Amino acid sequence: MSGPSPTERFGAVVLPHLGDALALARWLTGNSHDAEDVVQEACIKALRGIDTFAGGSARAWFLTVVRNACFTWLARNRPRDLVLVGGLNELDEEAGASEGMESPEAAVIAKADAAALERAIAALPTHLREIVVLRDINGLGYRDIAAILSVPIGTVMSRLSRARGQLMRDLGGPR
Repeated sequence: MSGPSPTERFGAVVLPHLGDALALARWLTGNSHDAEDVVQEACIKALRGIDTFAGGSARAWFLTVVRNACFTWLARNRPRDLVLVGGLNELDEEAGASEGMESPEAAVIAKADAAALERAIAALPTHLREIVVLRDINGLGYRDIAAILSVPIGTVMSRLSRARGQLMRDLGGPR
């Protein structure tokens, strides 16, 4: 008896992680439209290469494909541009999160805080921004991030520390 077809395997390995893929691509490309194009291309690549997935973390494997597709897309479409991002509220909507704010004042404060955080993340160099997105937005572990970026875990930890320190300085937090 043979195993699942490539299409069935794709459905099991890739489809559960489309939300994370869109979030990562959106942060790296700067907008939802381009992110959708990149994720579509990544899905095609993942389907073609589904036989290369040998088990382990399907999420990390697919986000590696998405990250590579993003950088290929950026090199082709915006080789020298600074990549800016949309609002964090759009990410919450894409992920299906609810606001749950109790007052208009709290909503205004949260929106101002989100806008400041968005600007601070967008200002980070790409190698630090992607670490923050993978860890703090997508919730990946250090080991998965190291695998996605092809760097040692210590590099992930030091970059994340530098990125968070830069965000704290930019947002006026404790130094």
